[in-house]
Amino acid sequence: MTDTKKRSTTKIVAVSAAVLAAGAIGAAAANAAAPAAADRPAAKADAADRNLTRDTHLTIAAAVKAAQASLDAAAKEGQKVSVAVVDRNGNTLVTLRGDGAGPQSYASAEKKAFTAVSWNAPTSALMGRLSQTPNLKDIPGTLFLPGGAPVRAKGAPVAAVGVAGAPSGDLDEKFAQAGVAALNG
Repeated sequence: MTDTKKRSTTKIVAVSAAVLAAGAIGAAAANAAAPAAADRPAAKADAADRNLTRDTHLTIAAAVKAAQASLDAAAKEGQKVSVAVVDRNGNTLVTLRGDGAGPQSYASAEKKAFTAVSWNAPTSALMGRLSQTPNLKDIPGTLFLPGGAPVRAKGAPVAAVGVAGAPSGDLDEKFAQAGVAALNG
């Protein structure tokens, strides 16, 4: 190797080492200037300060039990339905689409369950409110047809069962109530 190439290579190595050293020193200085996470006081959220709420939620096992009971009740009467169970916030926990259930039944069951938990009432009872407030039906995700039944704990809604696909809403609601009853037995 020529002397010029050796000097060039030596310069590159020296510059690279200097850049790395400066970066390491800068990182160490930045870390030294910032207090450790353990030294910082934690933000407090205290129930006594009314910053927190507590919700009761249905377990997945209970949701599956309710959905299966609804599906079984429908099958005993030769009905092909879909069943949905939602939590207190309207989030779907489980859905079961029975053999031969119509394609619309899946979404309808979810909407009926969502509607029942939102108003803590069977959807058949909510249908009467539409005559007084017809724009309720315009709320996204709702369906004001019989077939949704709330699940309550101490009078408050914690979930709901929705059933769709039977030839009448009364049957849908009967099967939804069978799912709720399975949780009480």
